Amino acid sequence: MATAREDGDGGRERGQRGCEHYDRGCLLKAQQTCEECSTLFGEYYCNICHLFDKDKKQYHCENCGICRIGPKEDFFHCLKCNLCLAMNLQGRHKCIENVSRQNCPICLEDIHTSRVVAHVLPCGHLLHRTCYEEMLKKGYRCPLCMHSALDMTRYWQQLDDEVAQTPMPSEYQNMTVDIHCNDCNGRSTVQFHILGMKCQLCDSYNTAQAGGRRISVDQQ
Repeated sequence: MATAREDGDGGRERGQRGCEHYDRGCLLKAQQTCEECSTLFGEYYCNICHLFDKDKKQYHCENCGICRIGPKEDFFHCLKCNLCLAMNLQGRHKCIENVSRQNCPICLEDIHTSRVVAHVLPCGHLLHRTCYEEMLKKGYRCPLCMHSALDMTRYWQQLDDEVAQTPMPSEYQNMTVDIHCNDCNGRSTVQFHILGMKCQLCDSYNTAQAGGRRISVDQQ
């Protein structure tokens, strides 16, 4: 167990630290309370990480190798993602091996040891929850794979109505284009429209043009 020794005079110069036994230069072993006077050094103490803190319902995850803010019963450790996740994601998220060891693609800071909760996107990539919320103010796609970061079904339905109510000029009405869908990774040929081009396989508008525009034979 970790130990520490303090010089008595130096301790007195720096002021009281928890209890008199610390300042008198005795040999200390890391523990939650003083053996002599039972002074509590921290409401929470982990004898593996030697972490002292206020009680935040922390728990030590052996698989993560660090202490997490709980309560423990609200989380489970995903062995493939290598991260503690909320219980409501158990069996309901896409796993990517060791994804927690990657930095957040928004702020480029560590995710695995961060105190900020990780948000799991439908594609399986992770963002800090705060970064995810900021991202939604500007866009809806994963910054790594461009997959939709949330359920866009209602928005796609609204876009259906807007497309139907916005006819293209006659010279574009029979123009088709090849598209790639960022949500299902499928390819299809659809009618070109300035508001968006709908995937014929999954009905998503999260698409990108994958080829040149073509005019039907009847219009050539």
